[in-house]
Parts: sequence; C-alpha cells; structure tokens
Amino acid sequence: MEDKVRVVIAEDSVLLREGLTRLLTDRGHDVVAGVGDAEGLIGAIGDMAAKDELPDVVVADVRMPPTHTDEGVRAAVRLRRDHPGLGVLVLSQYVEEQYATELIAGNSRGVGYLLKDRVADVGEFVDAVARVAEGGTALDPEVVAQLLGRSRKQDVLAALTPREREVLGLMAEGRTNSAIARQLVVSDGAVEKHVSNIFMKLGLSQSDGDHRRVLAVLTYLGS
Repeated sequence: MEDKVRVVIAEDSVLLREGLTRLLTDRGHDVVAGVGDAEGLIGAIGDMAAKDELPDVVVADVRMPPTHTDEGVRAAVRLRRDHPGLGVLVLSQYVEEQYATELIAGNSRGVGYLLKDRVADVGEFVDAVARVAEGGTALDPEVVAQLLGRSRKQDVLAALTPREREVLGLMAEGRTNSAIARQLVVSDGAVEKHVSNIFMKLGLSQSDGDHRRVLAVLTYLGS
C-alpha cells in the first residue's frame, strides 16, 4: 500500500476528473481539489501555498480551456517554476515537445509525462502518481524517445556557426553555391568551405556523394 499523498486534479472533462478522483481515493490517497481549467489550477495552488498547504502532486491534462491547446502543460511549467518541490504529472494524448522539455529540464525530480492512450493499467497509473509525489519520475518511453530525438537534432545544428547556419538555410531554399556566394557577397571558395564544414559537422561523409546536400537540407528542415 502506497503512502497517502495529497493530489490536485486539473481536467476539464467532468467524467474523467471524477474517474481519476475515484481511482486515487479508492487507493487511499486524498484528492484535495479538482479544477477544470489552467486558471483554476494556478489559483488553487496559489491559495494552498498561501496557507502553507501545498499538495504533494498535481495531475494535469495538457489541453484545457479556453483554447484546448497547451494551457495545461504551460500551467504545469509555471507551477514547477514557482513551487520547485511540487510534483507534477502531465497527462496527454500527444507529446508537446517544447513544454515537455521545459518541464523536465533542470530538475527532473517529481515530474511525470504520460500519454493517455498508453496507460494500460490502473495500478501502474496510481503508482506513477505516488512516485511523482515522492520526488520520482514517471515518463512514457514514447515521450523520452521524442525528446531525445529533438535534442539530438538541436545538438547537431548547435555545432554550426551562424554563417554556416545561414548557408544551410540558403541551401534549403534550393540555391547553388554560386547563388549563395552572390547573396552573401563572398567568394565561391568561401561558400564551398562553409558547405564542407557543414557536411563534416553533420556527420555526412564523402561516401554519401551528391546526396550529402539533400541530407544536410533534410536535417535542417527536420530541426
């Protein structure tokens, strides 16, 4: 039996919110508040913090009113910033990469990101809530895979100089080396050197032949 934890649930669907409340209370946990939008979540946590009664964990949906896009995860990021000791478990139907990265970055203690369609076991979900409340993590493998992929792409392009990024951007527009040289007011030789450095930094060897230019552009567009 897990230690009892205090939970706030932020979910705009009344049926799902009540269902989560029932799941957690049946396992002996204490759902201290349930809200239907991000503004209500921020307000509830603010009121609890003022009384020195912060919950152990917030369970929040990514998509919440009014736009049903990313209000929930943005609220989660804000709560992590304002209350670093507060556990936050985000539930979503997709991976919102930008805010997921920000949520996890810096301090991954007490944070979770689960995909709703991949939660196959009620007991595992309740265990995840308790684990995050106690400072652990609960990350869906698909979330990890997508964030790692995003990180690798960013790291690769981060190795390029500003001028090399500019050259690569012009390559992505379909311009030849000569056209790029005219655009940047530099010699053809200077552009060729930049292109060679881009290939090297992106790990594209001469064995890739003429495909290197295409592969470089695809890496740029995929970032």
